[in-house]
Amino acid sequence: MKNTIIILIILISLLVLWFFLFFNGDKKESEIIDTPDSITENLDKAPEFSFEDYEGNTVASAYSDKKLTVVNSWTTWCPFCVDELPDLALLQEEFPDDISVIAIDRAESLSKAKKFSDDLGVTDRMTFLLDPGDSFYQSIGGFSMPETLFVGSNGEILLHKRGPLTFEQAKKIVEDLLTQASN
Repeated sequence: MKNTIIILIILISLLVLWFFLFFNGDKKESEIIDTPDSITENLDKAPEFSFEDYEGNTVASAYSDKKLTVVNSWTTWCPFCVDELPDLALLQEEFPDDISVIAIDRAESLSKAKKFSDDLGVTDRMTFLLDPGDSFYQSIGGFSMPETLFVGSNGEILLHKRGPLTFEQAKKIVEDLLTQASN
């Protein structure tokens, strides 16, 4: 009985410590944006990259090609990516003249990544790149899956979304950012 009480006290203490470390509520007002989930503002430049697509062509970051570039970091073991990648393909189709959607796979083989995107029916609907060293995800300070950057034509990160994103959320963000860019 005494051992059970000690174990219970330790578990409660660890839970309280975990709560204070991860939910301390000290967000600055400038970090809070009135949009769903955990979208955070970040005014840094997007990282430059050069990766191969599924056909072996080298694709370098070209943020100025469109008004907005949506860069998604994903992997086949991410359960949220199953829904998000088709939603991002729809987003690309919704704004073909204004945005470019790039999906960067995290350190998986061509066959594994391509089979996954083929099974989802999205391989030919947006740009897929392979990052064998996982350098892009690391360069954005990634810690959740998936992670999505909304990048302006000047290479500035306008939004960094950590976690899953629905089509409706992404569409609203793109509409808002395109409106801001035209003002």
